[in-house]
Formats: sequence, C-alpha cells, structure tokens
Amino acid sequence: MPKTITLRLSDEEYRLYSNAAEAVNRPISNLINYLAQQKLEEELFVDHIEMDEILGNSKLVAGLKKGSEDVKQMKGSFVDV
Repeated sequence: MPKTITLRLSDEEYRLYSNAAEAVNRPISNLINYLAQQKLEEELFVDHIEMDEILGNSKLVAGLKKGSEDVKQMKGSFVDV
C-alpha cells in the first residue's frame, strides 16, 4: 500500500525540482521518487554485469568468504577511517 511522506524543501530546492519535473513532464513527487530510486540502485545494489564479474573472480570470492567467516567468529577489529 502506498505511503505518504512529508518533505521539507527550501524555496530554491522547490524551484529546482519544479523546473526539472516540468522539463520531463512529471509531477514533482514522481520525479523525486524516481530520482531517489535511481540513486539507491546506483549506490546500494550491484547490477548483473558487475555481479557476474565479481562471481567470476575466484580469488575475490574466496577473500569475501574468508572475511565473512572472520566476522562471524568476531576475528579482527573495526577500523574507523
């Protein structure tokens, strides 16, 4: 079921989104939703081509598995950069 949220924008931000939405013939809410989804997909998820490259690299996969096991066993220490 769709949810409604409130988003506070400055006048400048509103004009920016309004102009962009008008340029692509979308409502502002739809444009913001679309842009947010695109950013999430780009930043948080791996596309199929990249995943194939990762899984095709046996040395990388072995290192990831080793790291995962180390975390489960609480080996190592957290480094805050």
